[in-house]
Amino acid sequence: MDLADLSTFEAVARWGSITRAARQLSTVQSNVTTRIQLLERELGVPLFYRHSRGVLLTSAGQQLVPYAERIRQLVDEARCALQDAAHPSGPLRVGSLETTASLRLPPILTAYAAAHPRVDITLQTGTTAELVQAVLERQLEAALVAGPIAHPELLATPIVCEELVVVTAPSTEDLDALLAETRAVKIAVLRRGCSYRERLEHLLAMRGRVVARVLELGTLDAIVGCVSANLGLTLLPRAVMQPYADRGVVRLHPLPPGEGQVETVLTRRRDAFVSSALERFIAACQHSSSFRAPP
Repeated sequence: MDLADLSTFEAVARWGSITRAARQLSTVQSNVTTRIQLLERELGVPLFYRHSRGVLLTSAGQQLVPYAERIRQLVDEARCALQDAAHPSGPLRVGSLETTASLRLPPILTAYAAAHPRVDITLQTGTTAELVQAVLERQLEAALVAGPIAHPELLATPIVCEELVVVTAPSTEDLDALLAETRAVKIAVLRRGCSYRERLEHLLAMRGRVVARVLELGTLDAIVGCVSANLGLTLLPRAVMQPYADRGVVRLHPLPPGEGQVETVLTRRRDAFVSSALERFIAACQHSSSFRAPP
C-alpha cells in the first residue's frame, strides 16, 4: 500500500467528503478520487459508498481507518525522532488535573519556558478519565493524573503523593457526627471521570451513606463556594484547600491512614516516541520543589 494513498483515504474518512479532503490536502478532487480508486483496486474491496452529499465508509473502510491512523502516527513519530535535537524544540502537548495545574505547575512551566524557549508547550486540563483517554488517542503526549493507572498501553511515573481531605462548611466541626445524623449526603464535585469524585462516592458508600444530590460544577472556585455555603461536601487535596481553610472559608477533615493518600503520576503511551522536550518536562516535574513539598 502506498503511503500517500493511505493518507488520502484517512483524510476522506475524516471529512466525509472528497471535496473537503482535497481542500485539506491542497490538491484537486480528481487526484483524491484516483488515489482512492487505486487503493480500492489494490485491496479488492470498496472503501466508500458514494452519495449526493459526500461519501460513507463501508465496513471494510471502517476496519482500515485505525490502521491508516496508526501508520500516519508512526510516520509522524519517525519524523520527530529524526529531527529531534539536543536542544528541545517544537510542539509539546501535555495534560494535567485542574488542581495540579493551578497549584503545582505554574513554577515548573515558568522555568521550563525559560530553559527551553523553542518548545511550544500546550497544557490541557481535565479529569483523570478524560486525560487518560486523550493520551491513549495520542492527542496528548503525557498527562499528570491521579493514580494508580492500570492500562497495558500506558506507563505511569510517580510524581507526588497528595493527602486528600473531606471539605465541609466551616460550621461543621465533627464530620463523623454529621455523617451519623445524615444518611443522604449532598456532594459538590467536578464532572464524572474525576478521580476525587469517584473516591468520595466510594468513601461514603463504605460508610453506608447514600449520595442524595450531586452538584456537578465546572471549577474549583464554584465547588469551594457551594461547600462554604453548606450546599454539600467534597474531597480534594489538602494542599489545594488549606489556603481556604486558613481564611475560614471551609473546614478540612482528615481521613484515616490508607484512605487519604493518592499518588499523582505522569502517564504516557508505552509505544510512543519520547521527544527531548517531553524528557525535559518529565525531569522538571520529578525534580521540582513544587512537587516535593506542599506549596
